[in-house]
Amino acid sequence: MAIDFFGFKFGKKNEKDLVQNSNKSFVEPDTYDGAQTIEESAAGGFFGQYVDFVGSAKTENDLTHKYRAMSLYPECDQAIEDIVNDAIILGSNNKVVDINLDHSKLSDNIKEKVSQEFDNILTLLNFNNKGYEIFKRWYIDGKLYYHIILHGDEKDEKSVRKGISEIRAVDPVKIRKVRKIQKEQIRDKDNRTTIPLVKNVEEFFLFTDTTPNTITPTQSSGIKIAKDAICYVTSGQVDSNTKRVVGYLHKAIRPLNMLRQIEDAVVIYRISRAPERRVFYIDVGNLPKQKAEQYLRDIMNRYRNKLVYNASTGEIRDDRKHMSMLEDFWIPRREGGRSTEITTLDGGQNLGEMEDVIYLQRKLFRALNVPLSRLETEAGFNLGRSTEITRDEIKFGKFISRLRSRFSTLFNNLLKVQLISKGIISENDWKALDQQLKYTFQTDSHFTDLKDMEILKEKMDVMRELQEYVGTYFSKEYIKKNILRFSEEELREIESQIEKEAQEEPQEQEDDLGEI
Repeated sequence: MAIDFFGFKFGKKNEKDLVQNSNKSFVEPDTYDGAQTIEESAAGGFFGQYVDFVGSAKTENDLTHKYRAMSLYPECDQAIEDIVNDAIILGSNNKVVDINLDHSKLSDNIKEKVSQEFDNILTLLNFNNKGYEIFKRWYIDGKLYYHIILHGDEKDEKSVRKGISEIRAVDPVKIRKVRKIQKEQIRDKDNRTTIPLVKNVEEFFLFTDTTPNTITPTQSSGIKIAKDAICYVTSGQVDSNTKRVVGYLHKAIRPLNMLRQIEDAVVIYRISRAPERRVFYIDVGNLPKQKAEQYLRDIMNRYRNKLVYNASTGEIRDDRKHMSMLEDFWIPRREGGRSTEITTLDGGQNLGEMEDVIYLQRKLFRALNVPLSRLETEAGFNLGRSTEITRDEIKFGKFISRLRSRFSTLFNNLLKVQLISKGIISENDWKALDQQLKYTFQTDSHFTDLKDMEILKEKMDVMRELQEYVGTYFSKEYIKKNILRFSEEELREIESQIEKEAQEEPQEQEDDLGEI
């Protein structure tokens, strides 16, 4: 019998103690990738399970459709345009995004091949032309699916070695990631309770051409696709209750609905309260109720304003089927009160107040992480020093950086398949390389140039102050790496350029002397 002491086992281990050190776990895999988890017993089969795409999973598809409908709303569309425009910069001579291998430990030959394959991935995606649409679709839907098609047949290894031949986008409402978990019950030491242990985990994608009018499909009616054949990129945000992936527009649903309701209420109130109405107090004296009502109707028919406005044609007609422009109120008045009287009921007095609408617009922009200054079209754009940028713009820039980092998972997934299928690196090498890859997105040149010039000026001032200490307290290598922040590749390139210029300078001097 083994002795348990501070989590360690001492002595002879029996069969039950071996469960602790086996490859089985009582914890399910991470479900924060939006995959639908289904469980089966040890004797269960694949076709015995059921995945509901329209029933319980309908909420996730409905959210996708809701996000797409929200993107058509003017305020949301304006915020999305600002986000995507800052994240993806098109129209420049440089590439929209480039790979950075400075932090990787690969050889120069492998780095060159990785860079070439990354360019091939961008070509397959047509990212330099369609990067804006791809990023916008990912931001709105909250997820992105691509079907990876390799060259030739999987049985022909030589054709597969050619890498990816085509990348096709898949509608997120038609495909889903499924994680099938097989568990087994293990009794504890006292044989009193059973502990469920995860025996096997199978992950795959299920594609079903679902339409609003189709019958609820089962798992056997869908197409089971291998995990490696689909490039799956999510927003990284998952509802902790339902374990479903939610998009970046999810927290803006409530503010947007409130904004729509208040705008509709304002329009309805203004239309209904805009015209002034007349109030007729008719003296009916001591007439009985029926005769008083008859007398009131006669007066109404005699003095009623029958001219109405036809909203469809813009004509004024004597037709009660159209919308009345002036509604009168007829109120009987008994004997003993005042006589017949006609007064005017004033229209709405605060029709120009829009504080509620403006408040909800600001709340919507906060939910979308867009600076409020971009909501006000009257506010000018200040292209000054970097120190004049507001805190909201700095936070917005960091938000864009996080979006770019999350979106870069698309390039990682595609580059993994391309490099491994072509035999450039192995799957074990990719596990280390995955954490070292960095991607550099193109930025706006107008602000970036000003910021870079200011930074370079500050660095040059520091270098002038440290010039007398070079060789005593600081080395040139230290200044290049820590003050100028040069990477290894930049250092090699600059050194080669300096050597080349040093060799060319004597030749130029000789040519000048010859001319003299």
